[in-house]
Amino acid sequence: MGRGVKDQLTLPIEGLVPSESSAAEVTMAFILRMRARRISDVAVLRALETVPREKFVPHRYVDVAWRDVALPIGCGQTMPEPWLVARMMEALAVGKKHRVLEIGTGSGYATAILAKLAADVVSVERFRSLAIESAGRLMRLGISNAHVIHGDGLAPLDNLGLFDRILIHTRLDCVPEHLFALLAAGGCIVYPQARDKGKSVLTRVAHSDSKGFQQSDVCECRSSPAIAGLSAVL
Repeated sequence: MGRGVKDQLTLPIEGLVPSESSAAEVTMAFILRMRARRISDVAVLRALETVPREKFVPHRYVDVAWRDVALPIGCGQTMPEPWLVARMMEALAVGKKHRVLEIGTGSGYATAILAKLAADVVSVERFRSLAIESAGRLMRLGISNAHVIHGDGLAPLDNLGLFDRILIHTRLDCVPEHLFALLAAGGCIVYPQARDKGKSVLTRVAHSDSKGFQQSDVCECRSSPAIAGLSAVL
């Protein structure tokens, strides 16, 4: 999702990975940019501040890791802009006691953010190489409450229990019924929903005992379409 790499790398130079002397200034500038995008949840902002995004990008993009842009990762995938990750987290309203299911681990960046906010995170990735790499990054950062599974997150998932929150990174027309079965009472699902003319809207589907499931739009976003099944090669 987001703009092409060529466009991203011709943006004005800002938010580069900091030296030791400028780390605080760069981090503050990054957080101020998030606030300018109307990200206001204090816990989300703190998680963004403490998770080093440069650890989750390919080496050739380390110098632009702190920009608010989408960046390519392995297997032809893209890690979303930090503002979109933050918006997803705000929509999820993750609490310290929550279990979270993430579908589409990617680089593991959003997984690390979720781990800062939740009690337990289970992340499912269809590309084996991405699953292995992201699990390694989380381990090296000392994040022990996030677990990466190589699997098809859009297929029925057995023996995982119930989740208070579910985050789906790929674009869907609607949420598969079996994922609703994994949602605990009072939980919610956040995902990019396909709309007319190729548009995607970040959508929140929340459950309440009195009103059932209620859907609301969060913001427009760019996202890749969902692909069912495990990757045959990578």
